[in-house]
Amino acid sequence: MSDYAFILFEVEDQVATLTLNRPDALNALTVEMMAEVRLAMAEVEADKDIRALIFTSAGRGFCSGQDLKNRPAEGTDIVELYCDVYLGVFEGIRTCRVPVIVAVNGIAAGGGFSLALNGDIVMAARSAKFIQVFSRIGLIPDLGSTWLLPRAIGRTKALKIMMTNETVTADMALEWGMITDCVDDDQLIPRARELAAKLAKGPTLALMSTRNMVDEGNANTFAQQFRRELEVNSEMRVSFDGKEGVNAFLEKRPAAFRGE
Repeated sequence: MSDYAFILFEVEDQVATLTLNRPDALNALTVEMMAEVRLAMAEVEADKDIRALIFTSAGRGFCSGQDLKNRPAEGTDIVELYCDVYLGVFEGIRTCRVPVIVAVNGIAAGGGFSLALNGDIVMAARSAKFIQVFSRIGLIPDLGSTWLLPRAIGRTKALKIMMTNETVTADMALEWGMITDCVDDDQLIPRARELAAKLAKGPTLALMSTRNMVDEGNANTFAQQFRRELEVNSEMRVSFDGKEGVNAFLEKRPAAFRGE
């Protein structure tokens, strides 16, 4: 386990687990904690033995958003600071070289709501709740919420919960397509680990190329996407995992993917 002050980071059986660890503050976001998350994400990028990542939090809350008691010093250019530190974390999750499972174990509010939506797969404990809260303090949603949430649940639902601060339960989030799984509280981490172990044995390059193609598709026409799929698969076919997958299929045996 790496030595951090505000997060926990461990690797076991090719699965990394990154845990926000400020439970007394409901894991409220600070520049210092986000800087540590960024370092841990760099460990994931560097360690090729890691094949999946679980992102979760300690205690009874996933993340209560920005820590308003721990604000940058007066005169700090907050836009540049947050773009430098926070954006690197959020984009790092979205572009991580391995599949990312976010396991939401309690309240996800404000920026914590935004953080939860960044995973490839978002699992939530049945007691988890999501709330925007921004308009309650006279602000607009930030840390990517206005980009992420409408794409997850549609414009009108997103605007309603942003404007009214309506709490979204885990069951509602599942029904709306905002999360992928809603599980009993005591099953959240076991289920996340079970899924991460499965993904860790998969063809990592193909899995991440699938994510990239889904994201690219937001800007492509159907014909452009059709061509890009064929181009990417041409690259996949000559990779180790591409060859192994075909050979395993023809030989009627389980594939032994190496993530390369």
